[in-house]
Amino acid sequence: MTEPFSLLLPVYAKDDPGQLTRAFRSAVDEQVLRPDEVVVVRDGPVPGGLQVVLDDLVATSPVPARVLALPVNVGLAEALTEGLAACAHDVVARMDADDVALPERFVRQLALIGEGYDLVGAGLLEFVDDEAVTIGRRTPPVGEAHIQRYARFHDPFNHPTVVYRRDAVRRAGGYVAVGLMEDYWLFARMLHAGVRAENLAEPLVKYRVGAGAYKRRGGVAQLRAEIRLQRLLRRIRFTTRRQAIRNVAVRGGYRLVPEAIRKAAYRTLIQRGFRSGASR
Repeated sequence: MTEPFSLLLPVYAKDDPGQLTRAFRSAVDEQVLRPDEVVVVRDGPVPGGLQVVLDDLVATSPVPARVLALPVNVGLAEALTEGLAACAHDVVARMDADDVALPERFVRQLALIGEGYDLVGAGLLEFVDDEAVTIGRRTPPVGEAHIQRYARFHDPFNHPTVVYRRDAVRRAGGYVAVGLMEDYWLFARMLHAGVRAENLAEPLVKYRVGAGAYKRRGGVAQLRAEIRLQRLLRRIRFTTRRQAIRNVAVRGGYRLVPEAIRKAAYRTLIQRGFRSGASR
C-alpha cells in the first residue's frame, strides 16, 4: 500500500494565474496517484486575480487542499520551511507554480519511496510557452554512487521534481537561503548525512524556462552566493580542497560570463557532469 503524501506548492505575487492552474491540475487532478493533501504556501500578498484562482483551486480540488498565507514575502527557503511544517504527512512532493507534472509522476516516485528511499528526483523536459514544444531535457545522475560523485560539483537533483521525507529534510537542517542554491545546499547535507537517494532518468515534469532564467544565475551577487556555498560544502567536508577550488573556478566563472555563453555552458557542464560523475 502506498504511503500517504502531501503536495507542497509555493506561490508568490509574480506567479501567473493560468500557469498556476495548469500546474495544480497536472499535479492533482491528472495524476494516476493523487496526493492525499495539497498545501499551497502563499509567500506574501498576491494580486486579486491570483487570489481568486487560489481560492477556486482549493475549493474545487478533488483532494483536501488549503492555503498557508504568509503575511509578507519571505523567499523560497523560508516559505518551503513553513510549508513543510504545515504538511500532514512525512512524505512530501515538491511542485512549482509554473511547471507541469506528467500523469505517472507520483506513482513512479512513490514506488521508490516505498522501497526505502528518502529522496527521489526525476528528469524533466524544458519548454518556454507551449508545453508541447520541448527545447531541452535534463537527465539527472542515476544510482546512489553516481549521485554522490556528481553532487561534489553540481546539484544532482532537479528541485521541482523531488519527493522526500520531511524527517530526513529536518535532520539535515532544512532549507537555508544561499542565493538561488538553497536546494543544492539542502541535498548536499542530506547526502552527507547518509540518506538513501535516487533519481528516475525519465522526465516526469515539464519545466517552464521563463524569461531571465539564465540572467538570474549570473552577476556579482550570485558569484558571492556561489563562494559562500562552496565554503559551506567545504566546512562540512562534503568536498575536498581540490574540488572546492575547481568549483569556485568553474562555477564561479560561469556567474560572470555573458548570458548567451552562460546558457550554452550550463547545458554543456551538466551533461558532461552527468556522464563523468564529476568525481575529480
